[in-house]
Order: sequence, then C-alpha cells, then structure tokens
Amino acid sequence: QVQLVESGGGLVQVGDSQRLSCAASGLFLSRYAVGWFRSSPGKEREFVAGIRWGAGRTYYSPSVKDRFTVSRDNDKNTVNLQMNSLRFEDTAVYYCAVGAARSDWNGYYYDTRAYDYWGQGTQVTVSS
Repeated sequence: QVQLVESGGGLVQVGDSQRLSCAASGLFLSRYAVGWFRSSPGKEREFVAGIRWGAGRTYYSPSVKDRFTVSRDNDKNTVNLQMNSLRFEDTAVYYCAVGAARSDWNGYYYDTRAYDYWGQGTQVTVSS
C-alpha cells in the first residue's frame, strides 16, 4: 500500500526559509514523478514544483521559481521542498503527490490528474 507523509510545515515569518519533506512507503520515489502542490482557502490546488523520475529533472511554478528547490533523496526515499524567501502568499497546505512515469508527463506535470497518490498535507503559515 502506498503512503505519502509530508512533514516540516509550521509557522514562519516573511523572508524565512522552511523545508518540507515527503516520505514514501510502498514505492520508490526515484521511479515516479513527484509533485508538490498547495491549497489555500478560496483557491484551487495549484502546482508548486515537481521532480521527474530517474535523473530528476525539475519543474517549478513561476511564482516560486528561484525561491523554492525540489530535490530527492534516494537513500531515504524522500522528496524535499526547500522554500526560501517565504512570502505571505505562500501560506497554504502543501501536498506531495506521486504519479506514474508516463511518457507524456512532461506535458501536464502541473495538472493534479498527472498524479495517482497524495499525502495528507502539511500547513505552512507565513506571518509578519
């Protein structure tokens, strides 16, 4: 049974850094696409960052590019999201998701439908 567990959320201040982790059981993350999404009140769940299977090409939403970094630790079977220079608008519940290594994944990595398994989410709140 596949299980994804996010950790690392909490209350931080504007400009701070925070690191989220997604730990997986039941599959090897290096063989799948892994995405980070976030959801806040009144907004649809949006893509934040993703990392492809194998060599681990990465993808970012324009709103977080150059501030967030997604990486994978194969030894620990985790995918991490390093978030720097946090802003008020980064406040959200952050979810990790895993999708099968499909040949067309590059075309819709930002779409929730590209992912098959989801974690329960972790809250990140950015305050002044």
